Amino acid sequence: MIKIIPAIDLIDGQNVRLRQGDYQQKSLMQRTPQEAIEFYGKFQQVARIHIIDLIGAKARETKEMQLISELKTLTDLPLQIGGGLRDAKSIANYAKQGIDYFILGTRAIMDIEWLQEMTALYPERIFVGLDARIDQIFINGWTEDSGMTVDQYLPLIENLSLAGIIYTDINKDGMDQGPNFTNTARINRLTRHKVIASGGVRSKEDLDRLFELGITEAVVGKAGHKPNFWDNII
Repeated sequence: MIKIIPAIDLIDGQNVRLRQGDYQQKSLMQRTPQEAIEFYGKFQQVARIHIIDLIGAKARETKEMQLISELKTLTDLPLQIGGGLRDAKSIANYAKQGIDYFILGTRAIMDIEWLQEMTALYPERIFVGLDARIDQIFINGWTEDSGMTVDQYLPLIENLSLAGIIYTDINKDGMDQGPNFTNTARINRLTRHKVIASGGVRSKEDLDRLFELGITEAVVGKAGHKPNFWDNII
């Protein structure tokens, strides 16, 4: 069975969801971050909690460290944290607070040498966030085109000691249209790293299809706030 990684996206201390990464299309979720993390802890299919500092991603520096540290105390599940992690100090500060995994996006895409250094310091604890519109990678909170495709990037990180790759199709994120099954499966074939599906998961049927394609973990955002989603998972 595929493992589920529920997402908590933070803006100004609130639990929100965006549509296609658009900060102007923000929806407030029914549970606070604290309520959400306790709710997700009830389900045995949950492997980790995925927490993104959305303003940090846009501002290029961490903004929600205090809240994330609080959330860590509310669960025994591992946390994977992203958003604004652009330097070793920020990662070290999270590590001191017991954060388990770090999601590196923009700088990991644009500065491979730095990514190599971070994976040496934190082997098997870093996920690279590949946020793309189909195959074109976007950076800085999904607001800028990196000028690089997924296919161009993957060979550059193939030999690094990563925890995995989180592939998000921005066009699918928050749209209730299902994941990009085709490209997720293709990326999984292109790399030895574990590929985590992200963006668009709606139901158990989506999860089952991803699992059939060889994907063993999936980030679930908006759908995870719907009670019937979990009813069908059990």
